[in-house]
Amino acid sequence: MTDLAARKRPASEALKDWGLTHRFAGSGDRAAIGSLVFDCLRQRSSLAFAMDDDSPRSLVLRALVTAWAMLADNVDTLCDGSRFAPEPLSDAERAGLARALSTEVPSWVRGDYPQWLEASFAGMFGGDAAEEGAALSVRAPVDLRVNTLKASRDKVLKALARFEPQPTAYAASGLRIAPRQGPARIPNLEADAAHGKGWLEVQDEGSQIAALVSGAGPRLQVIDLCAGAGGKTLALAATMQNTGQLYAYDTSRMRLRPIFERLRRAGVRNVQALEAGEEAGLGVLEGRMDRVVIDAPCTGSGTWRRRPDAKWRLSPEMLSARVADQVAVLDAGAGLVKPGGRLTYITCSVLPTENREQVESFLARHPDFAVTPWREAWDAAIETEAPPSADGSDETLLMTPRSHGTDGFFVAVLERRA
Repeated sequence: MTDLAARKRPASEALKDWGLTHRFAGSGDRAAIGSLVFDCLRQRSSLAFAMDDDSPRSLVLRALVTAWAMLADNVDTLCDGSRFAPEPLSDAERAGLARALSTEVPSWVRGDYPQWLEASFAGMFGGDAAEEGAALSVRAPVDLRVNTLKASRDKVLKALARFEPQPTAYAASGLRIAPRQGPARIPNLEADAAHGKGWLEVQDEGSQIAALVSGAGPRLQVIDLCAGAGGKTLALAATMQNTGQLYAYDTSRMRLRPIFERLRRAGVRNVQALEAGEEAGLGVLEGRMDRVVIDAPCTGSGTWRRRPDAKWRLSPEMLSARVADQVAVLDAGAGLVKPGGRLTYITCSVLPTENREQVESFLARHPDFAVTPWREAWDAAIETEAPPSADGSDETLLMTPRSHGTDGFFVAVLERRA
């Protein structure tokens, strides 16, 4: 925790380095320590406020009560000062472990998000800002997408029965494994035989829904313009039933590199990957695409359950840079859409600057596009009745952990007028 605070580095890197220099800790101990560190990062503001101290020791002590559901008396007993045990609690620490946070505490404290984002959260969620932030500050489940090109959901349910997966609420090919509590490890599903056979991919249900409402389907011409490692590309290929043509493009060769092995494992045959430097290939596609899918670079505020350290490293300058990236990729994608075709803009963010404000700016620059109400796209792709958008919008969809049980995802479907 001290290293993270001082050097502003990713938690995974700091934990790896700690493990290399503390080899006496077994794998179980390292996993427990890692879980505790991430829990402290998820709820750093509220833990520090309750303890009236933001030192690593105070954060850990309070996290044992708040996140690990230990009784305060048990924490007191644990801290007996014996060999390998923490020093005894002070009176102030005992008071901190017993302190409850009232509704008078600022929303950014109760919601565990950076104070400088208070206006953004209030503008997005109003009086529910603290509750929406708090839902982004607990452990996330493991969501899976069944690859229907190779397996059925029932088949994968049986193969993973020991993990007790359950069908997801909205995505027809989704499965969910509940988050573990305390020191328990998250199952590594990518090491399972079912993953090796190409039966499944780890993918949040919100991401699955975003791919579905894009309207990609059999025999269409589709491009995934920010393909990255290919998670949404694989989902799109499955909805297209391996027909039509799906292009996967990314400006970074390194980000795109894993896609080739993933395509082979999943049995995908309708994807053509376009790497950085092949912009000429994009030029040929100008005005030809039925669907353009843009999973835009963003702050990742919707994934804070999984990457809690990222929210404390985020800065106004980083947000501004992501907004500029989004403008550039949206303008590039607009030219690829044929008349009557659709562009689906997706972020894993809950911040209005990256979401609805970005859509408004795009429509001002591209008056030949109009918003397709998200429920229309949902009803065409998903059998389950659509829940309300987390921000109450009828035009664009915002999914959040509190409202939908997913990561935070924003989706706007934009149609180019014929």
